[in-house]
Amino acid sequence: MPELPEVEVVRRGLERWVAGRTVTAVEVLHPRAVRRHAGGGADFAARLTGETFGVPRRRGKYLWLPLEEREHSVLGHLGMSGQLLVQPEGAPDEKHLRIRVRFADDAGTELRFVDQRTFGGLSLHPCAPDSAEGLPDVIAHIARDPLDPLFDEAAYHLALRAKRTTVKRALLDQSLISGVGNIYADESLWRAKLHYERPTATLTRPRSTELLGHVRDVMNEALAVGGTSFDSLYVNVNGESGYFDRSLDAYGREDEPCRRCGTPMRRRPWMNRSSYFCPRCQRSSRVAS
Repeated sequence: MPELPEVEVVRRGLERWVAGRTVTAVEVLHPRAVRRHAGGGADFAARLTGETFGVPRRRGKYLWLPLEEREHSVLGHLGMSGQLLVQPEGAPDEKHLRIRVRFADDAGTELRFVDQRTFGGLSLHPCAPDSAEGLPDVIAHIARDPLDPLFDEAAYHLALRAKRTTVKRALLDQSLISGVGNIYADESLWRAKLHYERPTATLTRPRSTELLGHVRDVMNEALAVGGTSFDSLYVNVNGESGYFDRSLDAYGREDEPCRRCGTPMRRRPWMNRSSYFCPRCQRSSRVAS
């Protein structure tokens, strides 16, 4: 699933091509694409028509488009294969086109939501009370991400130690820190030389600060090259893939030599996913900083 860098790349594209445009028509072509919208497809289309999009926002992996004249936002959930594409009007429909949004201007482009596996979707939600950012109420519980200027490092370190879990579980806990998924967790842990099952209670403040720094570095490096694309399902709004997968040090490198020590990398099943690590650099028995 897309993580923070991939979602931020999409957000930036939407800011360039969609912000400030007024919706003139909406077509919902598959009911699952609006299943998170309580009123269904017809209601979604009717309520969005005539509205003007503000500047797209993001928190962690969650993306939303505020409506300028209402205290509501369109929340975009990309799921495993969702794509928000800006396409020329009249361009051939994608095979898995689910929603089309047309605009009341002469720019000649429209917004399309394409989703092969139909796990994602769009939905309209009121903004959370007292949210200066217009955060949709359904994601008000999501923590700030490590690239957010208002991310509270001190509070994060305290919560991390108090959580009494393991470090990778903590990185993926969106109520502690948002935007980190399986790929970037493995990359950050490799850089920090931490085993994924390291108890969070054993992390000193300097050690957790170091890990947070690696998380930020990985995210920023991925952003610089458009995110990570393992297939054609993740693309930016122009249909282009990112290529951070060429720079991965841990994820997907089972049996390949560790770039630091040369030891073959290992993969272990973990929470219905996989964890990739170096058995020498990231020893499970290491609990001292």
